Amino acid sequence: MANAREIQSRMRSIQDTMKITNAMYMISSSKLKKARKMLDDTEPYFYTLQNIINQIVQHVPDMNHHYFRSADAKGKDKKVGYIVITADKGMAGAYNHNVIKMAEEHLNDSEHPVLMVMGQIGRHYFEKHGWPIREDFQYTVQDPHLGRARVISRKIMEMYDAEELDEVYLIFTRMINAVSAEAEMLRLLPLKKEQFQDTDTQHRHSPEEFMPSEKAVLNNIVPDYVTGLIYGSLVESFSSEQQSRMMAMESATDSAKDMLKELSVEYNRARQAAITQEITEVIGGARAQKAKKKH
Repeated sequence: MANAREIQSRMRSIQDTMKITNAMYMISSSKLKKARKMLDDTEPYFYTLQNIINQIVQHVPDMNHHYFRSADAKGKDKKVGYIVITADKGMAGAYNHNVIKMAEEHLNDSEHPVLMVMGQIGRHYFEKHGWPIREDFQYTVQDPHLGRARVISRKIMEMYDAEELDEVYLIFTRMINAVSAEAEMLRLLPLKKEQFQDTDTQHRHSPEEFMPSEKAVLNNIVPDYVTGLIYGSLVESFSSEQQSRMMAMESATDSAKDMLKELSVEYNRARQAAITQEITEVIGGARAQKAKKKH
């Protein structure tokens, strides 16, 4: 059994760690609320863009546009881009592991994968395992905002327009509810007409005109729509990271409290044993002195 001083030292160390985990929990909680508000404030704009694309698709269902082209014709020769969003740091439970695992599965299944990463955890992992990284969007995951999403979107659109990419996917983490999140893959390009199917028939017969043409409108709207998808994924990932870190820190704090309880019992036993030892030594000394006097 450790002595009382050693146990006290361990208890102080655990208490110091608890202060850190509590602080990290509070910081993540604050960041989570801020991120969700950012997403809620911008969602109406991107829903409007989606509705406009939906109207165009309904008006001209047979229109050929390179943002709706099929990449399946190229078969195994198609170049598939994967944008993988991880965190810049750990201590967030299985958050990073789940995204990297999903990304690696799809990278292995692709003949010509093009890897783009956001987040230092992902970058370090893929570099270590020999995956070539085409684009590394740094300083993004800890500060998701529209400006950064536009920069990423612009680069993606340039590569797609130049046919350097035939398909583009986002691999990120979506919040399911207040206690769970899961890795998800979202197709960015090319768009599928099926995802813009509208059950409301008023769009099909409405008299709107798109000037100068439907194709020209799509050329301007789709990049903003892709920007919205990227921005939403960044905020979802950031929110999921903070949620995962909150849960990890809460679990660490609870474990620390349990350890303190056990150490407190152990400390009291050590003190009791030390006191008993001291009393025994005093009694033994007194008896020895008494016996000495008799002789």
